[in-house]
Amino acid sequence: MDESRDRREDHGGVADERIGMNSFSRAVPDFIAGKRTPRELLERCIERITARESEVKAFVVLNIEAARAAADAATARYKAGAPLSSVDGCPVGIKDIMDTHDFPTQMGSPAFKNWQPKYDAACVHALREGGAVIVGKMVTTAFACGSTNVTRNPHDTSRTPGGSSSGSAAAVGAGMLPVALGTQTQGSVLRPAAYCGAFGFKPTHGVLPMQGVHPITLTHDHLGVIGATLDDTWRIASHISLTQGSPGYASLNGAATAAPPAVKPHRLIRLHFEAWEKEVETPTRNAFEAMVDKLQRDGVEIIDRNSNAKVADFERSLDGGYIDRSIELTTYEMKWPYEQYVKKFGDLLEKRVLDRMANAAKMTSSRYADLLAGRRAMQQFAHETVTGSDGFITLTAPGPAPVAKDHTGSRAYQIYATFLGIPAFSLPLLDVERMPVGVQLIGMAGGDGALAATANWLATKM
Repeated sequence: MDESRDRREDHGGVADERIGMNSFSRAVPDFIAGKRTPRELLERCIERITARESEVKAFVVLNIEAARAAADAATARYKAGAPLSSVDGCPVGIKDIMDTHDFPTQMGSPAFKNWQPKYDAACVHALREGGAVIVGKMVTTAFACGSTNVTRNPHDTSRTPGGSSSGSAAAVGAGMLPVALGTQTQGSVLRPAAYCGAFGFKPTHGVLPMQGVHPITLTHDHLGVIGATLDDTWRIASHISLTQGSPGYASLNGAATAAPPAVKPHRLIRLHFEAWEKEVETPTRNAFEAMVDKLQRDGVEIIDRNSNAKVADFERSLDGGYIDRSIELTTYEMKWPYEQYVKKFGDLLEKRVLDRMANAAKMTSSRYADLLAGRRAMQQFAHETVTGSDGFITLTAPGPAPVAKDHTGSRAYQIYATFLGIPAFSLPLLDVERMPVGVQLIGMAGGDGALAATANWLATKM
């Protein structure tokens, strides 16, 4: 491991904090060879949970004994030379807006305290049928759209872990799990992954199933994965896609048991967005600029708003109110089921939800149609802009996780890929103030595999 990679995996200066130490993908060859077992991997995760959970607070509920039984069953299958799938024996955390038949699903809200589904969400079913070890449910903000929760950043507990997939990212970032499921409606996979020093993947909209996952909005909700390594992240997403599918959508492009082989990008489009001037501070600017300089020295062409008129026009268009339009669009789509929640649960809901439902009541169907048309036009513009390059590159968030307990950080850099429904990775490539800072790689709709190959090259070379 090179020195820069060692620093990225050791933000706290303690060697055993390296989040990749419990990588499932790295352990599988040893499982097959009989050198290690899934039970041994799980026990290492349990050691980390025991050491860190009291301060990080990533889990809503754990079932260690059930996890041990599942890991023992996987161990027996590997010994027999008959693992169920590419995820057999993988410890996984499940965001607490995803139905689980054996754990309560409480949505991060007192309105659903102790609520127990009878069936698993499609994504959980796919993992469980493949032999994955479901360790527990992970903390989320209320209905995955609230403002805060109890989870803390594993690299500095005075800082937010990001939201809404707070527990998922914090558990991976603390080395408690190799992988956990999250969802993103604005920035809720990529931002916490960036803040906690993990890999985050938000695929093309629709390619991973959302059945059994509590909804926010039809056009923006994405199932995503947060992992200790790119291979862990890709493996889990691929298994869900290939075995469960997503009705109405093609499977994940490039799905496989490991991330696609690294491919050096020929050209990347650097995006600044207005947040570069308004939110990004000097240390983060310097770190990102240094990375861009290294890419250019390595022979990667970088174009941006200063060198390409189309890129400049694209940035101006997105910055010209599309965050507000995205929020307006999702607010209208929240009317079901949240209007009913307002009537039934009232004061149990956060003010944020109450305010959005008040705004939704004022919107018309014609305004919604206009917003959908504007989204389609920007999706086409994004496709035209990225064609001929290997993707967009930018920050995942304006800087390290802020010191905060009352908000989950800026969505300024993550919301665009969500609004456009295009794939994006957050890669833990930068350090600022001894905290991880993510680099975001954004691709073409349906081009998830090619984007993963570029992400693999960046993760290896940067």
